[in-house]
Amino acid sequence: MPMRNLIIPLLLSAMVVLVVLVALDTPGSAIAAALVTFAGFVTVIVASRDSFERQLQLLARKTRVRAEGTAPLPSAPEDDTLDEVANLEGAIDSLHARLTAQNSQLTQEARTLTAVLDGMIEGIWITDAAGTVVRHNDALREMLQPGSTGIIGQRPLALIRNEELNDAVMRACRDGASSRLELTLEGLFPRTLAIRVTPLGKDLPGSAAVFHDVTELRRLEKVRKDFVANVSHELRTPITAIRGYAETLQSGALKDQEMAPKMVEIIHRQSERLSELVEDLLELSRLESRELKLKIAPVPLAVAASRAAETVKPKAAGKDIHLELQVPPELAALGDERAVEQVLLNLLDNAVKYTPAGGRVNLFGTLEDGRCVVRVKDTGVGIEPKHLSRIFERFYRVDKGRSRDMGGTGLGLSIVKHLVGAMDGEVKVESQPNVGSVFVIFLPVAAPEAASG
Repeated sequence: MPMRNLIIPLLLSAMVVLVVLVALDTPGSAIAAALVTFAGFVTVIVASRDSFERQLQLLARKTRVRAEGTAPLPSAPEDDTLDEVANLEGAIDSLHARLTAQNSQLTQEARTLTAVLDGMIEGIWITDAAGTVVRHNDALREMLQPGSTGIIGQRPLALIRNEELNDAVMRACRDGASSRLELTLEGLFPRTLAIRVTPLGKDLPGSAAVFHDVTELRRLEKVRKDFVANVSHELRTPITAIRGYAETLQSGALKDQEMAPKMVEIIHRQSERLSELVEDLLELSRLESRELKLKIAPVPLAVAASRAAETVKPKAAGKDIHLELQVPPELAALGDERAVEQVLLNLLDNAVKYTPAGGRVNLFGTLEDGRCVVRVKDTGVGIEPKHLSRIFERFYRVDKGRSRDMGGTGLGLSIVKHLVGAMDGEVKVESQPNVGSVFVIFLPVAAPEAASG
């Protein structure tokens, strides 16, 4: 109820009483009555002020409760609420509703931004004007592995011991300059990171840094460079021999009845080596690009091993190497017949090649833990432990000079690994220097009824 609704009736009542008493010629009574009426007016005013203060205090408590997000207080009865207080409470309610809507929108935007940042594969951190990290995403935590110290509140040097990165962050914070750099994080699993550091903006102090993990990219670049260098070197050797002997024959040696046939034989041998290298490169290229379509079917391993052994028997006989096969006739793998034969041929050829004269090469086939297992064991020169992890890489040679002298292309074991992998298999090697090597391949087993059919 408005205060003027109380004041105006009281004043009118006092004036009416005063006029009536003056008209009755009782001025003393008029003054007394006026005083009584005025006292009542003052009492009403004081009571109204107390009610106004109580309503304001209640409104203040309700406003604080809303700001703190606790349970709301009960509202005062509408009949007892002054219009002024009611209007003020309405304005506060309207402001609270708008602030709640804006806060909800900001919260949703913050959640969306966090989801976007955490969904990125690039690592991101944001620093304040002093270069201290104030925000980051999940990808950066996986890259840096900060441990229990965390990333928030850390300086760049505390996270990555690199002065160049620290200087780039400080330039972005102080001078607004952007920088690009690349660095390698040492550790159990080294990482190469390409980093772009930029200022946040004219009105926002601080900087942002985006971290791209280019470890695999740099590794592939190195593999490509090594591959090109190795191919060039491998091609140069037979081409140089062919060209040299051809030029010698052209210069008159063709008429030499003793030397000419030897030179022609060398040219022929080197051309075969060149052809083998090109064929192996094409085979490896088809395997890596998945262009080679394998026909998966049951493959009797005894038959595949026998065919592979027939090819290497002349070479083994020339070195007096005893070649023995022990494969159960019923053992059948699920794979491609041509691919299985090529794998066994490559392994047997390598075994004969690196086994000294008078040695032994054995091929065993068994069924273990639901898989076909073939072991090719030799009594050759063996492989040092430091080479075992890289023996299946392209062009990797334990002894480069000896391997070339024996005519290898350096691609045989790499082809073996790709072929076995394409048939959902696995290949391993065990070896000791001057004792021998055992190459083991694992292939899926064919169903008995399919193998018999």
